[in-house]
Formats: sequence, C-alpha cells, structure tokens
Amino acid sequence: MVFSLKPDYEAAKKRYDAYWEQQIIDRALVSISLPSERPKPVPHKLHASLEERWKDVDFRAEQTAANLANTRFLADSLPVAWPNMGPEIFSAWCGCGYHYGDRTTWSDPCVIDWESDYHKTKLNMEHDLFKITDRFADLLLELGRDTFIVGLTDFHPGGDHIAALRDPAVLAIDMIENVEWIKRKLDDSYKEYQKAYNYFYAKLQAAGMPTTSWTPLIADDRYYIPSNDFSCMISTDMFQEIFLPGIIEECRFYDRSIYHLDGPGALRHLDALLDIKELDAVQWVPGAGNEGFSRWIDVYKKIQAAGKSMQITSLQISEIALMFENLRPEGVYISGISGVTDDESADALIRRIAAWN
Repeated sequence: MVFSLKPDYEAAKKRYDAYWEQQIIDRALVSISLPSERPKPVPHKLHASLEERWKDVDFRAEQTAANLANTRFLADSLPVAWPNMGPEIFSAWCGCGYHYGDRTTWSDPCVIDWESDYHKTKLNMEHDLFKITDRFADLLLELGRDTFIVGLTDFHPGGDHIAALRDPAVLAIDMIENVEWIKRKLDDSYKEYQKAYNYFYAKLQAAGMPTTSWTPLIADDRYYIPSNDFSCMISTDMFQEIFLPGIIEECRFYDRSIYHLDGPGALRHLDALLDIKELDAVQWVPGAGNEGFSRWIDVYKKIQAAGKSMQITSLQISEIALMFENLRPEGVYISGISGVTDDESADALIRRIAAWN
C-alpha cells in the first residue's frame, strides 16, 4: 500500500502489527510529526454560523487535506483524516438534538421519560447528519486516494451514548431507579451501533484503507476505541453489572481494540477492563492537571503486567529514561512526546527508542 504523505508506510505498518501482538520488529511505536519545510496555503472561509461551518464538509475536507500536506510524518506517525462531526454524532443519529461549538459539539437528551420516549432513540441512517458524515467520508476518500489514510468517525457508543440520550446527571439516578431500562437500551443501541460501524467500515475497506479513527492506530480488520467516560460517576459494582457486559461484547465485535480510560475517576475500573480477554490495549488519559508519565508509572506497569498493549499520550523528553527503567518496549505506543522540535531531536529520540530493550 502506498500513501505519498507516508513513503515508509509499509515499514511502520509492520510495527503496528507487532504492537498488537506485544512484539518488537526493531523498536517500540513512536509518533512524531513536524511542520513541512515548504508549507502551502491552507484554504480559509467565513461562515455565517458555527453550525454552517461544521456542516460545510466540502470545505472541511479540502482544509484537512491541506493541513496533512503541510505536515511531515516521521517515525510511526501517520497521515490520518477522519470525518469528525463531534463526539456525540451517533447519539444525534439516534434522536438527540445537536449543538456546535468552536472546537466540539454537544447534544440534547431526547429521553425525558423512558416509557414514553424510548421510541425516539432509534438509529436513523436517513438523518441529515448521517448523510453529511457519509459525504464527508466520501470526500476524504476521494482527496486521500494514494495520499493519506481515512478513518472512522468518533461514534462514542455504549454508556456514553446512553448518557447523551438521557443526560449524565439523570442517568446517574437511573442507575438506582431505572436499571432495567438502561440495560434494555444498551442492548438495542449496540445492535444499532454495529450497523452504523459496519456501514462506514465497509466503505473504508472498499477503498483499500487500513482501519483507524481518532486514535490513529491501524489494523487490517475491525478496530476501534471502546470507552465509557460516564463510568467516573459510578461504583465498580454498578459498572461491572450494567456496562461491562456490553464493553466485552463490543471488544468481541472488533478484531483490535484499545480502551479509552479517561481521568483518575475511571481508574477504579481498570482491573475489570484488564480482565477482558478480547481487549488488546489501554489508552490512559490522566486529564488536564494530571499530566506526567512519572505520576502514573504504576498504572502503566499494571497494564503491561496484564498482557495488554498501551498508549502513552503525554511524555516529557526528561522522562524517557524513567520509562525505559519501568516498562518493556513490547506493546508500547508513544503518541505524545514534548521536546521534539526539529529533525535532529527527532532522530536522536528514535535512536534512543531503538536502543530500548
């Protein structure tokens, strides 16, 4: 496979394949990108509203392609574009109202009463926003042919989808008063999600793309990022009774998966997640104010001891030696590292990673 923005794609692909198997070809995965030395103009356009800007996917696709062309993808960094319509777009397809901010979107709950509103929560693949997402994907595939990789949108199924349908604060009360409704909706919504996932997955497969998304790992077959940000609001018992079975089934649906574990409040669920046989990896995101590899060494060591791969999203150059001392290179993906500003520092870092054993 050839992508002009990543001439060494095949070499990097072998490292990604090894990563999933907790093996090493020549070194651990490390993602480094730098600005192009000869950047080209990026298209700009004034829009009457934020909603108009988000929905102008013709312009957004061109802008995305231009930004990728102005980036150099070093080491294992990949030129990935995905049709980003916000983190609750699947919930919008299923009945939620949708709002647009400068950098993100949010939804309005559509279930005020479970019994009377349940019917409002069905996937509608004729929804205007579904068609816009579909067109966005098609445009990226057209622009990216032989140039860059196109991935899946940010679906956010499972518990976070139910929280969007209901509102997180109200769902927290439902965890005591309406457990059976939650379980029923989870079961129904996962079936709908698989239908939506398969639709876009088939499109990317037909175009010869590896599977990727907002977390730019790649796999040949079904890959995605299960998550449940709502889980920081509930106990381990509630999580394991109500949400864990669906997460297990979601991991079984994929061929490769990395769980997005977001914030210290979600750490209480790590042990249960690590027990999922079908889960390949964990992406630990400590959150704003909690950054720093050294603070979370025990978390990374626990993930590795459980036989799972991991993504390290924030690492200082000064912490490299500490990482070497505490972890094995097998199954490590370093996606965020500060202090690399030019080719010289990038080459030096790659050499250090290659010497890690």
